[in-house]
Amino acid sequence: MAESESSPRATKTMTTTVTDLVDLRRRLTEWLTARTGGPAEVGELSRPGATGLSSVSLLFDAAWTRDGERVQAGLVARVPPDLDAFPVFPAYDLQRQYDVISAVAAHTDVPVPQVHWHETSAEVLGSPFLVMDRIAGRIPVDNPPYVFGGWLAEATPDEQRTLQDATVRLLAGIHGLPDVRQRLPLLAAEAGSDPLRRLVDDQRAYYEWTRAEDGLRIPVIEDAFAWLEEHWPDEPGEAVLCWGDARPGNVIYDGFRPVAVLDWEMCVLGPREVDLAWMVFLHRFFQDIAEMFDAPGLPGFFRPSEVVAVYQEASGHTVRDLDFYLVYAAVRHAVIMSRIKRRMIHFGEDTVPPTPDEYVLFHNLLRGMLDGRADWMRQ
Repeated sequence: MAESESSPRATKTMTTTVTDLVDLRRRLTEWLTARTGGPAEVGELSRPGATGLSSVSLLFDAAWTRDGERVQAGLVARVPPDLDAFPVFPAYDLQRQYDVISAVAAHTDVPVPQVHWHETSAEVLGSPFLVMDRIAGRIPVDNPPYVFGGWLAEATPDEQRTLQDATVRLLAGIHGLPDVRQRLPLLAAEAGSDPLRRLVDDQRAYYEWTRAEDGLRIPVIEDAFAWLEEHWPDEPGEAVLCWGDARPGNVIYDGFRPVAVLDWEMCVLGPREVDLAWMVFLHRFFQDIAEMFDAPGLPGFFRPSEVVAVYQEASGHTVRDLDFYLVYAAVRHAVIMSRIKRRMIHFGEDTVPPTPDEYVLFHNLLRGMLDGRADWMRQ
């Protein structure tokens, strides 16, 4: 978790569970003392104002004894969200994250925070949690998106390109994890013999989960699923470790150099293009918001052709069927956004929109992709 140098991340309140940080500090101190077998100290806890809807992050300094020596470190505890608080996702698997971060740390050069402990019991904080190093640096903000201002928007074109290319090369490193099925058997079992089919089917199941209570069908999402079936790749290619939420907002940077990859909740085994397309599409989503507000944004950032060229050079892999994976990325994000919209309505933070498609903020962008009116996909 970064000690962010950027501006506040939220302009609209998202409801999350309120927790007594004083009591948590006491419980963490008792837990760390027992875990390390000696006296431990936990400093004041803080909870960033916007830690995402898929997890809760608690920041603190701690001291403990290891091999007879006193150790001090800045730490972050990653805690699953309260599944009673209208969750965005149906499940949250810390073991999955622990296994993946550990494998990436041990067998690649990709920078990840050191994970010190995985507590599987819910007795301490009310749910299992991970404790890892807190990494100093800065992160491009998501809300309001970095396209509206801040250190990345104010950087020079060369600095922006340096960050872009370094972030794309991270993907080549992640995808290069060797013997991935042997090292990550849980993900391998989920992927089965046809990982792309499993991924799309899982997204359909997630869509059905999001609409289980209100029964609402969203035409643009269902049309996008139909489009995917009609444009299925002939050869999806080998399955690699996919980060799942591949974007600059999940990277800590020192200057414009990545120093830690965060947020592995969505990791899967799948074609490389899954991550590439997600990275390209998420920027296009932010850029589309900027253009809706007549802001310049960063139109030259994460252009598909440039991302593909850097990735191919770094990985030796020829990127195929990117249009398919861009639509798949858009479908994934559309389902998430529709759930977030429902969540905000549930908590009185938004109102029911006039049409079902408007549960997806970027429904016009997605419709243009399906109708072949998205020239940016080929830039």
